[in-house]
Amino acid sequence: MFLRVTALAFGLAELLAPRRVVDFWMALATDDDGELRSWIYTAARIEGVLLVLWALTRGRSGGS
Repeated sequence: MFLRVTALAFGLAELLAPRRVVDFWMALATDDDGELRSWIYTAARIEGVLLVLWALTRGRSGGS
């Protein structure tokens, strides 16, 4: 249950504000101010959609 709620929250954050989420994690992961490719924010949005879908459909399949 905790994993589903966490995935749902993170997925919504990535879906609604992909630039802020990606920039936050990139700031933690790198020391320099490297330029990101333009498609990275689209990929973050897609990941957000997948996380939300997984979190919402996980309970319906009978799994815990």
